[in-house]
Amino acid sequence: MLKVFEYFEGKVKSIAFENSQGMATVGVMDKGEFEFVTSTVEYMMVVSGILTVLLPGSKDWKTYGKGESFLVPADKKYKVKVSEQTAYYCRYE
Repeated sequence: MLKVFEYFEGKVKSIAFENSQGMATVGVMDKGEFEFVTSTVEYMMVVSGILTVLLPGSKDWKTYGKGESFLVPADKKYKVKVSEQTAYYCRYE
């Protein structure tokens, strides 16, 4: 069954699903700055657009574009700056 999620007053929306590859979400982020907290390991991939990310333990922001990905460990916070509407894919482990 698909589950729809909405965060940050509708500025982040995602659809969760599960298949043979595991749990995942696909979604979109509007312009803005957001902080997320993980409960599992998250593999994030930018599908379209740009995400500038401050990963746990890092002092430097890094920008990811279409096709690029990053990993966020479980039980950590990370920040994202979105300069244009951006689509993403997130796989959970």
